[in-house]
Amino acid sequence: MRVLLTEDNEGLANSIVHYFTENGHAIDWVSSAEKADSILAHDEFDMLILDVNLPGKSGFELLSSLRVRKNPLPVLILTARADIDDRVSALDLGADDYLVKPFDLRELAARCRALVRRERGKSDNEIQCGNLSFNSATKTVKIDDEIIELRPRELQMLELFLTHLDRMLTKDDIANRLYNFGEAYTPNAVEQILTRLRKQIQGSTLIIKTVRGMGYLAHVHD
Repeated sequence: MRVLLTEDNEGLANSIVHYFTENGHAIDWVSSAEKADSILAHDEFDMLILDVNLPGKSGFELLSSLRVRKNPLPVLILTARADIDDRVSALDLGADDYLVKPFDLRELAARCRALVRRERGKSDNEIQCGNLSFNSATKTVKIDDEIIELRPRELQMLELFLTHLDRMLTKDDIANRLYNFGEAYTPNAVEQILTRLRKQIQGSTLIIKTVRGMGYLAHVHD
């Protein structure tokens, strides 16, 4: 899951970024709606966590403009306002969920997972592909009920392929979902992670093919 966090409270933002990163998610943080709007114009995310009270344009204004442009990105609103009118306004503007501050980071992450599942048309955290299963909440991978230990980047890559089965992904597509804006990576980093992942999931029915000159395609071999 790749997340864009728009929050002007640096302490809270750092806590959210640390928690999501520790749990294997790529997350980028900006402090204004204007910066978020600019990023969303050219980058893809699975989830937007959006504070209401921001310097300059408010979170409500950004949300409204996204929905006017027919952007279906799942949006979770963060607000210090517990008033029912504000919560109703957020939902009517197109928010998918909201969370009132202060909140538990575990609940924030769980709500984000639920929204991403809903957007993908799933009712639970389990993804089953042939004899391979992946739980997005526990980050558990099993092949024929045997647990397979993967590194964080390998888990991120596996989840990306599992949620994009039979779709071509370029190296840039993969890198954009694995790395935050501030992270440096070498041109061969994606290939190195893929090599390790393929080795780890040998014996599964999930096949990740290299399509020369185009990218990578994952499918389930019957």
